Amino acid sequence: MIMDMQPTGRRAEYAEQTRRAILEAARTLFTEQGYFATKVDQIAGAARVAPATVYAVGGGKSGLLRTLIESAVNSEENARIHAELAAVTDPESLLATVVGATRAKFEQWAPLMRQVAAAAPQEPTVRDSMKIAEASLRNGLRLTAERLAQLDALSDGIDVDRAQDLLWIYLSNTAYFVRTDDLGWSLDESQSWLTAALTRELLAR
Repeated sequence: MIMDMQPTGRRAEYAEQTRRAILEAARTLFTEQGYFATKVDQIAGAARVAPATVYAVGGGKSGLLRTLIESAVNSEENARIHAELAAVTDPESLLATVVGATRAKFEQWAPLMRQVAAAAPQEPTVRDSMKIAEASLRNGLRLTAERLAQLDALSDGIDVDRAQDLLWIYLSNTAYFVRTDDLGWSLDESQSWLTAALTRELLAR
């Protein structure tokens, strides 16, 4: 039994290393070249595998993009952020926490998501992947809005649904792209402004 398990373990380890190499190659090429300009053969070359392996592991470009986004959505880091949002007891600290989390996520994923946003209007599978990312963010913002309501911190006339909408207006990727790409704001400047603006918009005085 021991002798049988060792090769199986090595095969599983190699398969996981191959999968990670393919995903990393896809992410790099999507970011540098754009989704449409990237070819499966290029991903295979960068990962040092056969093109057939790319299809077997990821189902081609659309499958790889979806896997990349789902890996971020289902990460331990996201679970930690959600737990932190649920545990904060001070409303201003809660807003600072969610702003800091979205800023960090944007900084990490903006190069890829910029290409996703560019390709989405022309490719339904890319739109589907973008919707997964957006749904994850909206879920985190919903948790924040519900927590503010639990703390009885929302301004008069603002319920959980409206609070979630306002958080989305300020913290979506689109809003971050406007500030960084169109207006040239630094992420430090954006974070400081967001914390003050959301405090003013959402919290009871």
